[in-house]
Amino acid sequence: MARGYMGKILTVDLTSGTLRDEALDESLCRNFLGGYGLGAKLLYDRMKPGVDALGPDNLLGFFTGPLTGSPSIEGNRFVVVCKSPLTDTWGDANCGGTFGPHLKFAGYDGILVSGAAARPVCLCIEDGKAELRDAAALWGKDTNETEDILKETLGERKGRGGKQVEVACIGQAGEKLSLLAAVVNDKGRAAGRSGVGAVMGSKRLKAIAVSGKARVPLFDAGKVEALRKEYMKRSGGFHDILVKYGTVGITGDSAMSGDSPVKNWGGVGPVDFPSGSTRFQQDTVIAYQDKKYGCWRCTMSCGGHMSVKEDGPFKGVSHHKVEYETAAAWGTMTLMDKFPALIKLNELCNRYGFDTIGAGCTAAFAVECYENGILTAADTGGLELRWGNDQALVALLEKMAAREGIGDILADGTRKAAARIGKGAGAYAMHVQGAEVPMHDPKFQPGLATTYKMDATPARHTQGHEDMPPMLAGWPAHDKYIYTGKGELHRKCAEMIHVVNAAGVCMFAYLAYDWNFVPDFLSAVTGWAIDTDECSRIGERIADIRHAFNLREGLNPLRFEMPGRLLGAPPQTAGNVRNITVDIDTQVREYCAAMGWDPATAVPSKERLLALGLAEVARDLHG
Repeated sequence: MARGYMGKILTVDLTSGTLRDEALDESLCRNFLGGYGLGAKLLYDRMKPGVDALGPDNLLGFFTGPLTGSPSIEGNRFVVVCKSPLTDTWGDANCGGTFGPHLKFAGYDGILVSGAAARPVCLCIEDGKAELRDAAALWGKDTNETEDILKETLGERKGRGGKQVEVACIGQAGEKLSLLAAVVNDKGRAAGRSGVGAVMGSKRLKAIAVSGKARVPLFDAGKVEALRKEYMKRSGGFHDILVKYGTVGITGDSAMSGDSPVKNWGGVGPVDFPSGSTRFQQDTVIAYQDKKYGCWRCTMSCGGHMSVKEDGPFKGVSHHKVEYETAAAWGTMTLMDKFPALIKLNELCNRYGFDTIGAGCTAAFAVECYENGILTAADTGGLELRWGNDQALVALLEKMAAREGIGDILADGTRKAAARIGKGAGAYAMHVQGAEVPMHDPKFQPGLATTYKMDATPARHTQGHEDMPPMLAGWPAHDKYIYTGKGELHRKCAEMIHVVNAAGVCMFAYLAYDWNFVPDFLSAVTGWAIDTDECSRIGERIADIRHAFNLREGLNPLRFEMPGRLLGAPPQTAGNVRNITVDIDTQVREYCAAMGWDPATAVPSKERLLALGLAEVARDLHG
């Protein structure tokens, strides 16, 4: 087995209660690396199309990459994979913190869960030994409580040489099968998207706890350490703002530039949310930070812990730093500019186990429905869902967690809520194939339009595109508002991010360090000779296996609808992106050509699939 891997995954059948170690095939890792690359290949091979995403036949995977747990640059990520109950497509959610590295220290590269338990259970892994334990007493607990109880029960001991237990779990949102449910670790790091927490809840798997003292084997440990020191001197891009402020530092400027959506995508920052430029200003929001926080061996520590000091209803609230996506989803989208309330909303989302993007966007949808008389106080249980009403938003989130009244209608996201409400509510549901759209506007970054529509996980801002280029000398410049001639550039950026995610590296490293750190570290850790061209082939292979999962489900992304507000149809008349209408048709057509996908069916060519070693996919899609 190549270095960088522990060499096995744990397969768990919750219906029978059986656990089995499975040796990891080296050729599988060579072709798909890890993360959602490995996950997509295993789920494609082992799942039939058409399974109920909340049924026992859906597989739920937790996968690391070869750089996870290694002393590389930001090798701290893991990915949760499944068929998404939110979109019915391929589903994955990426997360940092400490759980991913410690899953490897416990002896495994990944976990693959099938079936469903009759009663709530917890999967506990220590030094390569796994067992299922009864978790009935944990059911109903929030994620903070669950983590604390498990760490105490499993005997975590602080201090040098002590036992460290790391926990990934669901809160009440996952237990109640909210399609916006996340998997949470470190009391505030979330694998948030695709409804992965609902799948975990459907299996009655409350938590996974890992501990162990194994170390990730390295092909050339001296080279790895030398590369780390070298690349830390070669930072740029997003690096300095991440170090000083974290992602929340861009919120105020983004609200004004047109990057952040405003007023449920229907507004303009300078017109509808002018206070955002001051109340969400960098030094204003960072004043709430008490200390910095970094994921395992992070070089930037963009996270932090915040608390509310001033008098008011949220005084004393203390939690992880509010991230940009949370600040925009619950702030600019709802016109709520009170930062103490954002800290509270962030805390509740993490404790209940909600995706902050999906939950915030659903709240903004509800506010606009209320504004237009589609929802009334009788529907909301008396909540005045008006723009900027912070206390109503907190109360609404609590109702969503309890699935109480209007909260039950909203708990599965905007697509299902709009169908339940009717009365024209669909006009205000900003989603792509059921996934709430994240907080970066294609009118500001047109490449995102292609990504939101064509990536295997719809409406995903963390996938590569030409307006989020790598730090790489000689990378071609382009005019983002010239819509032709960018298909190949989009393909290359997407492939790079697939490799980053499969390797177990944080995307922020891609935005803060010279791209060459990825192939350099992969080569030094695994012993394989990997260059940028090989990364491109691996990335395309991963793209096609994820995409094929959807095609086999009968889903053609070319048919996915994009709300007009995202594209400037009609165009905005004020603000920085006024008069912009994104030519998504040209972008998508040229991207499909670059990928070798049919312009009508989106099916990859047989020749391309065979060249990538995906013969089984070629048989499925071409006969």
